[in-house]
Amino acid sequence: MKENVLDVLMYLFENYMDEGPDFPPDQETLTSELTEAGFARGEISKAFSWLETLSRARHELQSVSAGSGGMRHYHPAESSRLDKKCRGFLQQMESAGVLDAVTRELVLDRVMALGTGDISLEQLKWVMWMVLFHQPGQEYAHSVLEELVFDEREGYLH
Repeated sequence: MKENVLDVLMYLFENYMDEGPDFPPDQETLTSELTEAGFARGEISKAFSWLETLSRARHELQSVSAGSGGMRHYHPAESSRLDKKCRGFLQQMESAGVLDAVTRELVLDRVMALGTGDISLEQLKWVMWMVLFHQPGQEYAHSVLEELVFDEREGYLH
């Protein structure tokens, strides 16, 4: 089974999202469960690290205000990972008020931290959803993305 960090994260969110963003998991128990589900320990460890960084960023960003205006220019590494469709979707979500500049940057940071190759639009939506899930005051944005993520995956949950 060739799974990556995003697959582990998706599994965790599909199975534990009802616990809320402050769910303090027992990593040993979760590691055992994820290993039994077929995930490699290395990918599990990377997923936990990814979530810890997201949690730290959540607390750090609470004091940052999102500016408006301006155009986001993508670094070549970001452009190589996110195609025009993905970048357009990010812009669309920001224009619609689902993302602000701060959450957009956090989404981009978490996409780049995955360490995988190209990111599909579906994968980008998952990352956005996970980021918004961990951001206080983003209930509307989270619900919009939840519909987008789960409408496309109806009947496909683990």
